[in-house]
Amino acid sequence: MTNIYLAGPFFDDEQLERIGRAEKALAANPKVGRVFSPRLNELRDVTMGTPEWCDRTFKMDIDQIDQADVVVALADFVDDQVDSGTAFEIGYAFHSQTPIVLLHEKDNNVNLMLAQGAQSYLTQAEDLATYDFETLPVSRYEGEVI
Repeated sequence: MTNIYLAGPFFDDEQLERIGRAEKALAANPKVGRVFSPRLNELRDVTMGTPEWCDRTFKMDIDQIDQADVVVALADFVDDQVDSGTAFEIGYAFHSQTPIVLLHEKDNNVNLMLAQGAQSYLTQAEDLATYDFETLPVSRYEGEVI
């Protein structure tokens, strides 16, 4: 069973709905073991934004990426832009040689670094429910890049 780190923004209702769909689809996939979603693991015992919260959140997320077999990353943020935290998580995973499955649901361009760094490119959260996380079939983004 594959352990997943789910990277993506969750700052507004649209983003919360999108990451919720991804969480639900991953939970339905029989080849997925544990899913770590930072949204569901926010630290509640310290005040958000304090130095302690920043240090602990950063360490927790990095540790979870290190433990993951695959990072699933949501590319959609605002227009053609990816969330900066998600971009960091993708870059960290790539450097660590952790495969990246990029989910891009909006009809816009993808940053070339994300497109080139991804093992697989999906366009619907529902595809995560059937994606084979054991063999990690390759599928590439073929649109315009920014």
